[in-house]
Amino acid sequence: MKILLKIIFCSVIISCSAQNKLTSQLEDYMDAEAEINNFSGTVLVTKNDSILLKKAYGFADYELEVTNTLNTKFSLASVSKQFTAVAILQLVEANKLSLDDKLVKYYRHFPKGDKISIKMLLTHNSGIGDDVEELFSSNTALPQDSVVKYIMKKPLLFDPGTQTSYSNTAYYILATLIQKISKQSYASYLKEHIFEKAKMTNSGISSNDSIILRMSKPYYHKQGALIKNPFSNWVYNIGLDGVYSTIEDLYLWNKHLFDSTTLLSEKTKTQMFTSYNKDNFGYGVLVNPIYNHNHRLIGHDGGYYGTQTSFNRFIDDNVFVTVLSNNESPSYLIAHGLAAIVFEIPVELSYKHIKVQIDTKVYDDYVGEYEDIKILRKNDKLFYSDYDIELIPESTTKFFRSDNNNRTIEFIKNKEGITIQIISTTAGIKNIKNKLNK
Repeated sequence: MKILLKIIFCSVIISCSAQNKLTSQLEDYMDAEAEINNFSGTVLVTKNDSILLKKAYGFADYELEVTNTLNTKFSLASVSKQFTAVAILQLVEANKLSLDDKLVKYYRHFPKGDKISIKMLLTHNSGIGDDVEELFSSNTALPQDSVVKYIMKKPLLFDPGTQTSYSNTAYYILATLIQKISKQSYASYLKEHIFEKAKMTNSGISSNDSIILRMSKPYYHKQGALIKNPFSNWVYNIGLDGVYSTIEDLYLWNKHLFDSTTLLSEKTKTQMFTSYNKDNFGYGVLVNPIYNHNHRLIGHDGGYYGTQTSFNRFIDDNVFVTVLSNNESPSYLIAHGLAAIVFEIPVELSYKHIKVQIDTKVYDDYVGEYEDIKILRKNDKLFYSDYDIELIPESTTKFFRSDNNNRTIEFIKNKEGITIQIISTTAGIKNIKNKLNK
């Protein structure tokens, strides 16, 4: 008995030591993001329901210097889409809607509405364009009852069901269907059928006039400085966006969505978490996207004028990573880096990149294709993939990208001094690419 207790005691000590080491690595990563890249927001990483990292950084309000806390609320941008999808699927389970229903059933004059199914709207196969910038930024005074009529005037991108194209507009239409069928506003439906059921007391739907306690203000970059985000009309910026939440509420959402049948049956969840096209779209989520570290992942990212969000559940590992930002910090990349640390993948911490002067003759040897990456030269400058992203030298062999200095390219030479590979580093994660035209 004493031997057994000793073994258990030692196992607990080893487990705690490993977890403490992991937490320290995650903290170091985020401290570097905050110090070097001015990350502002909140982060939560859990494994087997144990908290590895839960921390707030930066300011919720830059003008008043109000700091972010664990209770700070953030707009979720496109992470909102999974809430819309769950609401639709709840109506399906209640036999008030069918995924095979055609849009013409609800909007009689919708172009090719007899071919567009609810399922196509969910999986971005409808052919409806992504007019979010034009619709939700330029026409902020458009009355809600005119929005669908406005959308109906736009030509479809392709015949419904024949291709895939990400459509924020399709998710707005889904939100209107939730309202039509439930006879409730989008906000009241989600409050009653999702937030209250999941005990998400710090979540809701943004509006133009409500005062939301502890709500962060979003800021985005323009000409090297942070500025306030433009006005968004939350009357109809719903379905695709609109949900606000905290990292702790998103943890509850993750638990109720994946680990219980509070919101959906197991059968329906299986449908939701199935990929339906080449772009890995399920219903409101991405299924095993390319950034999954070879671990089964269900997730979604979001971004809209300063708001950057990332929601990730690694199914088989019971790992949950969410990053919410209000100053346009690349949450999707940060979440990718944090997940890599959890899976014991080597990750380089962010550091300050300083431009140096080098002899540009070496560029001739660097130009070429490296698997899926193309390196170009124009005059005395080097470029990544096209002529919009310049590669800025920090040494004779290592460069950082002009659009994101947290993404670097390092050229590797063989013994003869000929470039044969690059090391492409994103969010601290290194990938080796072989040169194809040596």
